[in-house]
Amino acid sequence: MKMADSTDRPDGTADTGSGTGRGSGTVGGKDGSGAGAPVRRRDARRNRDRLLEAAHEVFTELGLNAPLDVIARRAGVGNATLYRHFPHRAALVDAVFRDQLTGTMDAGDRARDVDDAWTGLTGYLQAVFTVLATDRGTNDLMTTHIEGVESLEAVHAHNHRTMELLLRRGRHQGTIRTDVTTEDVLFALAALGRAVPALTTATTPDAWRRPLALLCDSLRAAPTSPPLPSPALTPEQLDDTLHHFNR
Repeated sequence: MKMADSTDRPDGTADTGSGTGRGSGTVGGKDGSGAGAPVRRRDARRNRDRLLEAAHEVFTELGLNAPLDVIARRAGVGNATLYRHFPHRAALVDAVFRDQLTGTMDAGDRARDVDDAWTGLTGYLQAVFTVLATDRGTNDLMTTHIEGVESLEAVHAHNHRTMELLLRRGRHQGTIRTDVTTEDVLFALAALGRAVPALTTATTPDAWRRPLALLCDSLRAAPTSPPLPSPALTPEQLDDTLHHFNR
């Protein structure tokens, strides 16, 4: 855990205790040099970096509903400083996980480039679940629906298009059953993904591979497979379900 900063100023910067108080001619003094601005910017950048690092640690350990004051304390800043940089939870989550979510989209792009749909699909799901098993925060993001996280909206849309393309290609190639829908798969993946943290905690870090293999096997085209029961989820019903996962 990092040591706490010195006292925050009302303008969001830190009082470094370096003798730069009122009347100083070196930082924000009466000579009008404006030298205080670079110091304030450095302090602000440092506090933001600390907050992002601490938030990633806390979200990974406790999930996305972790108290924000825990993050502020671990970063060594006050709650007011956190809210000046990130006015709401969604803004903080977006900043913390944007790069990680971009990596998920990169995995989807690689899967789309594989000619064999089954190989592309299973490789993509293994890449996604490797992340879900090691990062609680990303797991929460990928298996629920959280309003206001811009990068999450992008990755959900990209993921939907990736699954749709791979399933359509697989049906055409005769490797994926014809009656399975994109919403079927996304719901099953979200449900399994929610169980991954508990599964890996109680067993081994790669215990998710067995249920994922079973899930993938259920998607295979087979002459003896009976038709799936009941109507498939609509996109709107899937969104509503993912909202409930986060409650």
